[in-house]
Amino acid sequence: MLKESGAHMGTRKINGYHLKKMLENGLNNLRLYEEEINNLNVFPVPDGDTGTNMRLTLENGINRSNDRTESGAFLKSLSAGMLLGARGNSGVILSQFFTGFFQELSHCNYIGPGELRNGLIRGYRIAYQSVINPVEGTILSVAREGIENIRTQIGRNTSIDTILSMYVAEMKKTLAYTPEMLDVLKEAGVVDSGAKGFITIFEGMLKYLYGEIIQPDSAPVNHPEEKAELDFDLFNERSSFDDGYCMEFILQLMINPRYKQDFDIDRYISALQNCGNSLVVVQDEKRVKVHIHTKKPSKIIDHSQRYGEFLTFKLENMQLQHNEHEIKVKPKEHKELSIVSVVNGSGLKKLFTELGADCVIDGGSTMNTSSEEFVKAFEELDADNIVVLPNNSNVILAAEQAAEISGRGNITVLKSKSFAEGYYALAMDDAFHGTADERIEQMRSGMEDVITLAQTVASRDYSYHEIVCKKGEDIALINNEIVCVSSNWLKAIIDGLKHVPDIEMMETLTVMRGEGIDESKANELEAAVAEEFPHLNVEMIDGGQQIYHFIIGII
Repeated sequence: MLKESGAHMGTRKINGYHLKKMLENGLNNLRLYEEEINNLNVFPVPDGDTGTNMRLTLENGINRSNDRTESGAFLKSLSAGMLLGARGNSGVILSQFFTGFFQELSHCNYIGPGELRNGLIRGYRIAYQSVINPVEGTILSVAREGIENIRTQIGRNTSIDTILSMYVAEMKKTLAYTPEMLDVLKEAGVVDSGAKGFITIFEGMLKYLYGEIIQPDSAPVNHPEEKAELDFDLFNERSSFDDGYCMEFILQLMINPRYKQDFDIDRYISALQNCGNSLVVVQDEKRVKVHIHTKKPSKIIDHSQRYGEFLTFKLENMQLQHNEHEIKVKPKEHKELSIVSVVNGSGLKKLFTELGADCVIDGGSTMNTSSEEFVKAFEELDADNIVVLPNNSNVILAAEQAAEISGRGNITVLKSKSFAEGYYALAMDDAFHGTADERIEQMRSGMEDVITLAQTVASRDYSYHEIVCKKGEDIALINNEIVCVSSNWLKAIIDGLKHVPDIEMMETLTVMRGEGIDESKANELEAAVAEEFPHLNVEMIDGGQQIYHFIIGII
């Protein structure tokens, strides 16, 4: 830990500079405990883990924030960045908390005890308003009780660190009680992961006031934002190469005599400026972090290795990314209604595009779509009305937040919670008949009657009510609730279908085959369904989605 001048114990006023330093410390503290927070997730299917979502949300806010000393001006930029970068329900709630914090303090140059108290109160209230059905035993509870339990103890002479110390202590009391608020936490023997993440951020902020500066290098760096596989066919021997490479690395300066010992950051920057653009160089003692766009990475590598060796290194072909972006999201002709859909898997991307989706956002395997990705998609569309199909319950809030951020009143978020619901919504849309409102209602009705059964492998041990599974066992879920556990994937699906209400009245199964599932398994499933449920028609689709081996839409 390092000591740093500025705000400290006994401080009664903080400004934008102090806030940024405190939040950076909070972010680095969150990084330290990210995996621990992720592991608190009760559900045994990896789908945008809480710690990662919260880290990416706060990270985006800090990266986009300015360096204004006025608290209100800094919080404005922070809040805007967090709103755009919000991922998953936990990230959206976190961003809404800081939106409320900013709204209360927007005109403040400095934040004193009363302002901090009022900001924390406004923060949790706005966060509650952002959730249609607030659930106690979550971030919301700890944020509310943390300040409500101490608000009367805060006077004009109460120091900032004393307030945050009491706030964190009260939140921890509520955190310990979250299993009593939510049965699923109690049965799993864990506390709420989002609440834990929220407290971890504020603990880091408090540590800054105590002089404990958490360095980025001491925090895990092995959680890069997950990206979808690029389509290498979009770059070949006839492609242009105008965009070059995006190059990022951390260079460890060495004291071995075979390395040059006269490293000077100004001379180093001057040398790299001749190799590309978008150059950012930051030195932290004996380590140098570099970002640059270049067409000649070898020159940068050779020059850098005169002084040391790489701790991390990333090189991405930006032309390939540009080409894929042009294919995936390109300006459309004016339409009465355009559709934005989140999918995962090459087969589903193609299918949803063929069914009429104007913009397909890759949802990744476990990385929830951010509000900013939706906003960018909206900006690319020229339409009187836009419909969004999130196709994941953990993406709906980010989509709704993006619709609000965009300022456009013509966006409808249909709350599809699975690819199957999104598929049937698109299947019911007739682009050539009906008004926009009529088409939206057709899509809504198309997904409302769909039951989704998904099969995958448990990523962690799980116990809730009568369902118990071990990591590695096959599980079947109906509408995101586990109904069957088995040592055999096929038995899990067939037993899962038996749990579908009125399965004898259903007519069709649309089966989306996941990544790595070959046709022999698909044929095996089709034969088993024909034997057990001869009245059901089976439509097999090569979806290519990750996590779930099979996603089955039942109508």
